[in-house]
Parts: sequence; C-alpha cells; structure tokens
Amino acid sequence: MNKTMQAILQALSYGGIEVESARWIADLKKLDPMRIFVKKLDIEVYNEEYKVPIRLYFADEGAMESGNENVPVIMFFHGGGWTTESVETYDRVCSRMAQSTGQLVISVEYRLAPEYRFPVGFEDCYAAAKALFGGSILSGVSPEQITLMGDSAGGNLAAAVCMRARDTGDFTPERQILIYPALSNCYTEESPYESVRTNGTGYLLTSVKMEDYLKLYERTPADRENPYFAPLCAKDYSSLPDTLILTAEFDPLRDEGEEYGRRMRKAGGRVRIERIEGALHGYFALGIEHFYVQESFRHINRFLNVEQARHEQVHQ
Repeated sequence: MNKTMQAILQALSYGGIEVESARWIADLKKLDPMRIFVKKLDIEVYNEEYKVPIRLYFADEGAMESGNENVPVIMFFHGGGWTTESVETYDRVCSRMAQSTGQLVISVEYRLAPEYRFPVGFEDCYAAAKALFGGSILSGVSPEQITLMGDSAGGNLAAAVCMRARDTGDFTPERQILIYPALSNCYTEESPYESVRTNGTGYLLTSVKMEDYLKLYERTPADRENPYFAPLCAKDYSSLPDTLILTAEFDPLRDEGEEYGRRMRKAGGRVRIERIEGALHGYFALGIEHFYVQESFRHINRFLNVEQARHEQVHQ
C-alpha cells in the first residue's frame, strides 16, 4: 500500500463509535438509484412474538417468476457491528450476490444494539435459520441446498447460529461462508491476535471501534465469555459445517478469522481459508467491478460448486 493511500486511511480512521451518526452514514446507501431494479420480496418469520423481517433476492426476473421449488439458498446476516446497517443498506450487496451466485438470497433484518443487546439479534437470526431449515419460508427447499453466510458482525452471527444448531440439534447446516468475521471478545492490547495491533489503527475499522461495538452489543461483561457472543470462546469446534472463510489483509479481524478456521480444521472439519491481499475490512460492500469483490465471488462460487458436487456424489 503506497504512502498516499496510507495517509488518507489514517485521516479517516478516527475514534470510536457514535451510533446515531454511524446509522445516518449507513442510511445514505438507501439513496442508491439502482435499488428500484432489484428483484426482491419482503416477508416475515416469528421469533416468539416478534416478527423478524426478511427479504428474498432473486437472481433475475425468470427466477422470481418460476417459484421457489428446489432452488439453492443463501441466508445472509449483514454486518455493521451489531448496531448499524440493515437489509435496506445491504440491498445492492444481496442483489449482486443473487446474480453472481445464481442462488436465492435471504437477508435477515435482526434487531440492533444498543436498543436490543445480546442475545436478541442472535435469537432473531437463529429463529430465521430454524424457519428456513424447517420449511416454513420455502417449502420446496431441502436443508442440503442451504448455505448460511455473513460479513463482519454478520459473520459472527452465522458462526454462532451454526454452533448453536450443532449444540441443540434443531437443524443441521451443511455450509457456512464467513467474510472477515468478528469472532473474538477483546480488541485491546490484551488481544492475542497480531492483526489487532498491526491493523488496529489507520485502516478504517480500528481496534477502538471494535471495543465500542462489543460494549454496545453485550448485555453484561459476562456475555463476552459466551461462545454464541464470541465463537472463539468455544471449547468444541467439531461437527460444524463445511466452511469458507474470507479475510482481508489490512483488517484487525484477519487473524481471528483464520484462527477460527484452523481450530475447525484441527477438529476434523472441512475448511477453506482465503486471504484477500491488499483488502481492508468492509471491502465486500464495494461494487462488483472491484477486484477484491470479484476475487471473493470466485472463491464463493468455487466453494458452492464443489460442495454441491460433493453432496450429489454422496447421494448417488
């Protein structure tokens, strides 16, 4: 990375989190004029008495008209530090994902902290996944066709949902894709991960911001030891889904994502870890014309195609 770019990033990598300002900036994405062309459908699922909004994205007009029988599905949990972003602000990301993978994408509008602290947002995501695997959202989709996916805080939620599903036996995810996931519980100088120190300042997402996000998300400090809050606190990494982990070179979360993959692999899991060289945290929200995004979709499609072929071989 050249010195001019480093200087610009340093100037933009300021302080901690002010929730309302961060939400206002995120909401600017709703002004995207291309959103009117997105093929989508809004529905709801229940988390006890609460209705969790979800949005279905179709690859094209034909997919939208042909129905939802026997189609591969990605359930996606958006990022934003558990406090900002929404299905609305991720509209283009999820639409592009449907087009680039040819799969039906379901984006979950989980409730945000600090108004709704852990485990509320996590429970919303779990309820949505349980409904999908149970056939309540799409009756013609089999569990083997479903992939759980998330970026950043959404990667945390995807990993935690898969872990709880394993622990309870409520359903059995076969695949997960974690994009620069937030999986740890500490971003101070006490962090065991080198990337927190080397990338924790000057690269947009700072270690100070990550600590602020955790404080906004937790209900009590004891939550930080809960593996559904921080999956790297788990004692058991066996029997988790086949996994693709994408990390970014200049991201404070880089090392924890890669460590999570190594722990699953050591426990006997099938895991692919890909580091996107030169990328910063949050790159996945860039346009499809960006090299980092194109590289990511090459990894994602290869993972999905290999897993689908393996599933078909096993069931022949």
